[in-house]
Parts: sequence; C-alpha cells; structure tokens
Amino acid sequence: MQDFENLIVWRKAHDLTLAVYKASASFPAEERFGLTSQLRRATSSIATNIAEGCGRGGNNDFARFLQIALGSASEAKYLMLLTTDLGYLPRELHVDFRSRINEIMRMLTALQSRTRATLRVVQQRTPRSADQENRNEPWE
Repeated sequence: MQDFENLIVWRKAHDLTLAVYKASASFPAEERFGLTSQLRRATSSIATNIAEGCGRGGNNDFARFLQIALGSASEAKYLMLLTTDLGYLPRELHVDFRSRINEIMRMLTALQSRTRATLRVVQQRTPRSADQENRNEPWE
C-alpha cells in the first residue's frame, strides 16, 4: 500500500503521542495503570492504526483502520477532558491537545473519504463475471 511515515496525519498523530507521554509523566502515581496508561494507549492507537492500515492489503482495509483511528481519537479526546477536569493536565495543554486531535480527526475523515472514493472507482471499473451479470440482486 504505502509508507505510513509519508502521511502527514500519521506524523501529527505520532507527535501528539510523544507530547502526551511527556505531559502524562507528571500524573499521580496511583494513575499509572489507570488514566495515564489509558490516555497513552488511546493516543498511540491513532498512529498505530494508521500504520497498520497502510500495511494491509488494500483500500478497504485501510479505510477500516482509519475508522478505528478515529475512534481512538475520540477516546483520547474524552480522556484529555477527564484528566483536565481532575486537575492532572493543565488547561493550556488540554486546549493545545484538543486542537491537535480535532485537526487529526478532520484529516482522518478526509483521508478515509478519499480512500473510499478511490475504492468505489476501482470497483466500478472492475469487469463483472458472467455469473454476476446474470444475477438480479436488489442491492446492486
């Protein structure tokens, strides 16, 4: 498919993950296996799913992994709000991280739309077999 490191959205997600790791290092020790771990996993999952999607067989798989990355971004967004409300994450960082996540989510949505559009074009150009031509299925 493609090299994930060439995708701007992957680089932004990776940079966000690095920043979250740094910021969460100061969270309370009792949150080490709770919110700290959960927030780190959610943010790293964004870049991880983009990378995994790039390594899969085609556009359909890639689009699916982009959807999973969007889910991880939503999870991270909530966890950042929670850690801010609990006083673990400074408001200034929360505003910065939220802005970065929103940008990543917009980019993921656009990339997913382009990927699915490309998939539809390829499917329309694929010749149908005789069996497919003779079927009258209502969903086609």
